[in-house]
Amino acid sequence: MTRTSHESSVVHGSLLAALACVLVGGSFTANSVLGAYPYAGGQALRYGLAALVLLPLVARGAAARLRTLTRRLWLRLALLAAVGMAGFNFAVLAAERTAEPAVPGVLVGCAPVVVAVLVPLLDGRRPTRAVLYGALLVAVGAFAVQGWGRTDAAGIAWSVAALGGEVGFAVIAVPLLRPLGPKLLSAASCALAAVESAAVGLLHDGTHWLRMPTAGEGAALLWQAVVVTVVGFVCWYQGVQRIGAERATLFSGLIPVSAALTAPLVGTGTYGAGQAAGSALVGLGVAVGSGVLARGVFGRGVLGRRTLAHDRSGRSPHTPAGARPHTPGRPGPQTPDQPKGLRPRTIAQPAERIPGTSEQPAEQPPGASEQLAEPRPRNP
Repeated sequence: MTRTSHESSVVHGSLLAALACVLVGGSFTANSVLGAYPYAGGQALRYGLAALVLLPLVARGAAARLRTLTRRLWLRLALLAAVGMAGFNFAVLAAERTAEPAVPGVLVGCAPVVVAVLVPLLDGRRPTRAVLYGALLVAVGAFAVQGWGRTDAAGIAWSVAALGGEVGFAVIAVPLLRPLGPKLLSAASCALAAVESAAVGLLHDGTHWLRMPTAGEGAALLWQAVVVTVVGFVCWYQGVQRIGAERATLFSGLIPVSAALTAPLVGTGTYGAGQAAGSALVGLGVAVGSGVLARGVFGRGVLGRRTLAHDRSGRSPHTPAGARPHTPGRPGPQTPDQPKGLRPRTIAQPAERIPGTSEQPAEQPPGASEQLAEPRPRNP
């Protein structure tokens, strides 16, 4: 993967993760319309409808890919639906029974910090300092946006459970992305979450677990199913696939920001100076953790002239590792007008691993690696 294509993939993945989190934040406003609707039944409808919408997009080859899953991966998929989807929503609902909504919001805002530490440890490496610092800024910004409300021990416990669900939604899915892909993973997890939500509804609410929604409730459920779940989940997992769970979770700080921005539209909150300051901190944390500042300022931005400089050895910053620097009087890289008798030597470039995932980029096609010409004498 070339440097330009890698940077393009990072930017694309960041935009997808940001869009997904903005959509999820808007769903919190839609939840206020569903306060009187049976919660388990609503989640079953939401995820079931989302699975049906995704089905035509993944029907081709889906059965074959699902058959390749081992029993361990099937258990992971069921755990993803139970913890990261249905369980997360149930934990938030239970927390809000004895705590103000800001309390689970603040705890969920700490998810980037947990993921920034947990994912590297699971990979057997140290946490990235830039990602960790960015995650701390995101958490502080989320706290400033949400504030802290009244609660008790049960509210804090359920809020911590919601934090675990948010972390699980990012971390549990990583090994499933390679065999399934974002679309099939979203469809399969939604189908399992619908079944699990229906089972919880039958056990908890009995025959009253499902009823016909009103016009407002139906619109809210449709928004959550089609826009938040189908579009949001696919964008999220595509973002994780490109930039890794470590950096993608930084964008979850946009969830409370999006919720605060959309709450005034339905009269359930206000957006003032404190929310604006918290939003700025979240944006700064995302920029620091994702590396946008390093690439924009120190790479090609204000100090862009650095890219044209050479180090003491004569190597340009863009010279591949292992390549000899060009010096006066020595033939440089091969060009179309290369004289006869110069045989090119190919230097293979090491494959670059995507942070936070087990993905490896595709092998380079012939001719993709850089070639350097070295003078070699003709045979007499």
